[in-house]
Amino acid sequence: MRVLLAEDDALLGDGIRAGLKLADYAVDWVRDGEMAHLALRDNVYDACVLDLGLPRRDGLSVLKALRERGNALPVLILTARDTSTDKIAGLDSGADDYLTKPFDLAELQARLRALLRRAGGAAHPVLRHGEVVLDPADKRVTLRGRPVQLSAREYALLHDLLLHPRQTRSRAQLEESLYAWGEEAGSNTVEVYVHHLRRKLGADFIRTVRGFGYCLGGESP
Repeated sequence: MRVLLAEDDALLGDGIRAGLKLADYAVDWVRDGEMAHLALRDNVYDACVLDLGLPRRDGLSVLKALRERGNALPVLILTARDTSTDKIAGLDSGADDYLTKPFDLAELQARLRALLRRAGGAAHPVLRHGEVVLDPADKRVTLRGRPVQLSAREYALLHDLLLHPRQTRSRAQLEESLYAWGEEAGSNTVEVYVHHLRRKLGADFIRTVRGFGYCLGGESP
């Protein structure tokens, strides 16, 4: 999952980015509102963590511009503004959730998981397809009840496919989900991870849609 983090505080931003990377998110970090606006305009993300008090362009302006473009990207606001008026303004401008500083990183991760789950149309916190179950809270994957060991990239690719169970995901979409700025994907990186997942989860678990990309195979119960 690829996340845009817009936070001007260097210490806080570095801590959030490190925590999200440990949770297997690909994180692009910008430190002002104008860069956030451009990043959201020119890149594809799964979610945005947006500070309101940004230099050059405030977070509410960034959020309003995003929604005016018809972009339904899940947005979690981070701010030191804790009055009801500020919260209402943020939510009415199109925010999906609101977290007041200071906060616990584990809560931020949990709120992001909930936003991504809802955006993918999943009501249950555990993602399931056939006999494969992925629990985002503890990053645990099982096949027929038995744990499956995955690398960080394999897990991220599986998570992406499970969050879009009825979609065919192109190679470009999967690469955008897996890699942040400065992390270059190899020419056949996605194909390699798909091969590894098929070997671990079953040859028919991921289906190749020729000329388009990949989707989940079989039927989900």
